[in-house]
Amino acid sequence: MVEADMCGMHKLMDDLSLAKADLEAQQESLKEELLCLKKNHEQEVSILRSQLGDKLQIKLDVEPTVDLSRVLQEMRCHYEALVQTNHNDLEEWFQDQSESISQQDMSCSEELRCCQSEILELRRTVNALEVELQAQHSLKDCLQNSLCEADARFGTELAQMQILISNVEEQLSEIRADLERQNQEYQVLLDVKARLECEIATYRKLLESEDCKLPCNPCSTAASCVTTPCAPRPSCTPCTTTCVPGSACGASTGSRF
Repeated sequence: MVEADMCGMHKLMDDLSLAKADLEAQQESLKEELLCLKKNHEQEVSILRSQLGDKLQIKLDVEPTVDLSRVLQEMRCHYEALVQTNHNDLEEWFQDQSESISQQDMSCSEELRCCQSEILELRRTVNALEVELQAQHSLKDCLQNSLCEADARFGTELAQMQILISNVEEQLSEIRADLERQNQEYQVLLDVKARLECEIATYRKLLESEDCKLPCNPCSTAASCVTTPCAPRPSCTPCTTTCVPGSACGASTGSRF
């Protein structure tokens, strides 16, 4: 915008210079025209003088003479005053135009200096901003490199963690399978235990019923108890006691369970 204003001011100054040159040319032409008018006026005056001189000689006794020199002098004074007035008006107009052009030139020069100072300030600001932009670009590149390195590092760590998680999941699946297998075995053992307990209870009831059926004479049972030791039953703990005379074998056998 400042450069456009400067171009406009230069164009305006050129136009004013052309107008000044035109006015000077018009002034010269007016001067020449004034000289031509003076010459023509002198010629006409001389012609009129010659003609009036002849008439005066002819009509000398008829009409009073006219002071042509005074008339011509008045006409000359009138025209000269008119020319001087026009000249003064032209000079005043020229002075006014010159002063306005000078003021415009001064104002344009002042605006040009202000604009040049603003341009220098803006250039310094632009240079500072360019330096800051380069620094920001460098920082951006460093951050991008750091980000790429971090992505690569975290990707490697993530892959290692995935492998570790896969191994742990495999171990957990194996442990879960072992637990299920052990649970199944435990359930089988619980079933076996329940059946054994049922069998033990059944055997105990049978033994108790047999004990109730035995006679109360100890002498009849002593010989048999001495001669036949207690044999262990299948799937039961072996008998750790021996039959004592006078006691029933069924009672000792029932005490094992």
